[in-house]
Amino acid sequence: MGLNDTSPSAMRNGRGLSDQWAEAVVIRPRTTEHHITVHKRLVLGFALSILTLIIVTAVAVTLSVRFEECSIGPDGVAGEDSSRGGGSGRFNGSRGERTGERGEDEATQPWRNSRLPSSIRPRHYDLRLAVYMDNFTFSGEVSIELECINATRVIVLHADRLEIDRVSVTLEGGASGRPANRPSGGSMRVHRHFLYAANQMYVVILHRELKPMRVYRLNVSYEAAIEDELLGFFRSSYIMQRERRYLAVTQFSPIHARKAFPCFDEPVYKATFSLTLRHDAQYLSLSNMPLHSSSLDDEDGWVTNEFARTPRMSTYYLAWAVCNFTYRETQTDGGVTLRLYARPDAISSGAGDYALHITKRLLGFYQDYFQVQYSLPKLDLLAVPKHPYSAMENWGLSVFVEQKILLDAEVSSSSYQMDLTMVVVHEICHQWFGDLVTPVWWEDVWLKEGFAHFFEYVGTDFLFPKWNMEKQRFLTDVLHEVMLLDGLRSSHPISQEVEQAADINRVFDWIAYKKGAALIRMLANVMGRSLFQKGLKDYLLSHMYSNAAREDLWSKLTQAMRSEGRDIDMGDMMDRWTLQMGYPVITISKNQSDQLPTHYITISQEHFLYGQEVRTNDSFLWKVPLTVSVGNVTILSPERLIWINNNTETHRISQTDKETWLLGNINQTGYFRVNYDLHNWKLLIQQLHTNPQIISVGNRAGLIDDAFNLARAGYLPQSIPLQLIGYLPGETSFLPWHAASRVLYQLDKLLDRTDEYSLFSDYVLKQVASPYHQMGWPSNVPGNEGNILQASYQADELQRELIMLACSFGHKQCHRQAIAYISDWISSNKNRIPPNIRDFVYCTGVSLMDEDVWEFIWMKFHSSNAVSEKKILLEALTCSDNTFLLNRLLNLSLTSDLVPQQDVIDVIIHVGRNPQGRNLAWTYFREKWDVLNARYGEALFMNSKLISGVTEFLNTEKELNELKEFIQSSGVGAGPALPRALEIVEGNVHWHRVHRQQFFQWLRKAPSSVLG
Repeated sequence: MGLNDTSPSAMRNGRGLSDQWAEAVVIRPRTTEHHITVHKRLVLGFALSILTLIIVTAVAVTLSVRFEECSIGPDGVAGEDSSRGGGSGRFNGSRGERTGERGEDEATQPWRNSRLPSSIRPRHYDLRLAVYMDNFTFSGEVSIELECINATRVIVLHADRLEIDRVSVTLEGGASGRPANRPSGGSMRVHRHFLYAANQMYVVILHRELKPMRVYRLNVSYEAAIEDELLGFFRSSYIMQRERRYLAVTQFSPIHARKAFPCFDEPVYKATFSLTLRHDAQYLSLSNMPLHSSSLDDEDGWVTNEFARTPRMSTYYLAWAVCNFTYRETQTDGGVTLRLYARPDAISSGAGDYALHITKRLLGFYQDYFQVQYSLPKLDLLAVPKHPYSAMENWGLSVFVEQKILLDAEVSSSSYQMDLTMVVVHEICHQWFGDLVTPVWWEDVWLKEGFAHFFEYVGTDFLFPKWNMEKQRFLTDVLHEVMLLDGLRSSHPISQEVEQAADINRVFDWIAYKKGAALIRMLANVMGRSLFQKGLKDYLLSHMYSNAAREDLWSKLTQAMRSEGRDIDMGDMMDRWTLQMGYPVITISKNQSDQLPTHYITISQEHFLYGQEVRTNDSFLWKVPLTVSVGNVTILSPERLIWINNNTETHRISQTDKETWLLGNINQTGYFRVNYDLHNWKLLIQQLHTNPQIISVGNRAGLIDDAFNLARAGYLPQSIPLQLIGYLPGETSFLPWHAASRVLYQLDKLLDRTDEYSLFSDYVLKQVASPYHQMGWPSNVPGNEGNILQASYQADELQRELIMLACSFGHKQCHRQAIAYISDWISSNKNRIPPNIRDFVYCTGVSLMDEDVWEFIWMKFHSSNAVSEKKILLEALTCSDNTFLLNRLLNLSLTSDLVPQQDVIDVIIHVGRNPQGRNLAWTYFREKWDVLNARYGEALFMNSKLISGVTEFLNTEKELNELKEFIQSSGVGAGPALPRALEIVEGNVHWHRVHRQQFFQWLRKAPSSVLG
């Protein structure tokens, strides 16, 4: 190469002018003119090189600063440099809000998005925890095996309230798991790591990109507190032998696994988990899988328990517990080990035996029904003293609050036993719908909760066929209840968009649970049981250990229908029900036109809403499977299925005349209300008075519920439902009485502070008096109560319903009997009150008797060890007419440990249901809102339950204005509960203004024949 070689190739080789300059100056200095010229050229080249270097350096510094801004931590402080593969980045969840420039696109700052980026998927978590029960803290190390889907330099996952200590990333190998062939052991240099608190996300930024189709490992060590707020990894306690004992347990659903370990806390990111727990050897530990190995450290007395690897599952189904419980055990025919863990005294008394017994039967039932085996080698049921919900279906380790799983047969009522049974049935169903197949995202949470709620009734029917739950109690406890909510303009579709974390709690409501169950029941009746089961089997087998959306369910159900030659697109039908809010009212009218013969009927549908003033000609239409029968005094025709697709349709039926009536929605299998022309209503009422048995028990209950709610919404005159229940003295079945009790209770709370209330209560008592005297009171012969298998369940429930109505509406003899029971208990210190009626006997006694009775019940509440008894004793304390005692109870419940934390809300609600305590509870709720919201705001259902319970019976203009003021000043953070409460109270006020006068006017003139 010549000295003056300044060709592009010379410049490109990285040396160029600088090397030429060095060679000229150091080795061959010349002084001739020619050489001076060469030197000038070299100096000029050197200057250009320096200028280029300066420019490049400036650009590099600018880019570095810019990257620094993008990597800034939550407080505006960059995370610790981790150039050695680790680093410190401590935080506590309260620090920090800022990251980078606000104008940055979410693609370059993915942690700003409310959802995790899809560039990385977790495959396996290796989680090791040390649990310190002496100071309620724990330390953890998690190693997450990651598969890179798209090239990225950023790892984003969830973390909340964790103090992150060190972070490192290594390359493991290709997607097939082959080891990496890299120097430095595959370590990836971490540039920054920080918390983005706004989305509860932790961000790890690397110097180099992760490559697609390769496997990496993210290692994080951290510390955290074992919380006292019922979410994440929390602590609870109980008293045994006058000593307070502690336990710690997890509650991760829906988004609280991130409080216990850094993770990809969205349902779709399923992975396997290996868990190791280290703790003091005086405790035992449990998790989803059986114990794989256990070792004791002689030096510190701690035990290390390693659990077997789980199947693929979502983070919120991972669970563990550290406690000193004991257990009872059994085994299924298929070899699955079943254990129930609880307080040692509860286990020794046999309080868990019933739940363990039915769990064994239920596993077999679900395996036969779904034709899909239970997937794990064991299933533990854990009864804890404190829990935010009734239960949580963690795969292989279901957690229950004690009141929903422990049964003392000597003191528990049949209604308590039934409730406990259905909670267990619900949670076992989740082992398939939820654990095995999980909704892709929270917008379809009804895919698991709706199925589990529906199967509460199907599974209970399997256990106790004589209860007939799916055809009877489902109507009053699910269908009628959820229609109250879904008839509001503040309702929402069962499938609703979920964007922010705060929106997730909103989808866990009775619309998801109860409407989901009602729609599934309607679907099952349209398809028929065998095709319904076939579709569910295919759905579960196709998506096991994975996720599914509603379209996946519709696809499998449609295939099942078409396999039998029934070409019905289930998605086309059901999308109308799941993507639209509310439900229709179907109006059936006999043909009044001379143009058509009498065997034609007109059927119309419109969106049912309670508020007349908000009704619009909206475009909501449903595909309605309407079943219709024609009847008269002696016979009812077979039902006929008619599909209603339009606003108004005309259909031909069998011949009718002026004395025949129409009945729609046979056995109330459809999710809609049915209205008729007034003449048809009068014929139905007449039929009920003369021969009610012609109409099925389910339809008798449905007519009562529809009539009262149609009248409340203004579709019917107020007199129609009042005339209809005039037949009740001749009703011998429990279900219609139960339906009537529910609607009468709602009216009672609307009217109990009015001057003419006695007109209403006297009318109710006239219906109740005769059957009440006929049924009498239950015997207190030892052994007669507490038998869950008793064949007389329906008769006992009817007897209970009639006594409760009689005492609630002021029947004198009922009051005397209740007082006699309480007096006998106090004088003898022996409780001879039959368990099935204790709740309202206690309440009646506290309401009518003096302060000493209240103190007696308060004492018994503290001394009782039976969880079912403690619950009804606590609720009885809210029945007092003494506002001083009610106020004392409210304050004690919130400010002391005397009332279990999960029961505080029930205390406030029950005080509000007491006419003497309604204003007290309403005032107390507003004064303590900040405390209550801080305590229960994150817990699903709790805030909503509290707001609804305290406000649902407010019905004066003054109370409405107070609610509006409260919402304006303090309503932030309550989600949809407060707007719904406002609509209900507005409806209450509207009913008083528009309908109350007509209601009482009819009662004043009620003909004696209607009074039965």
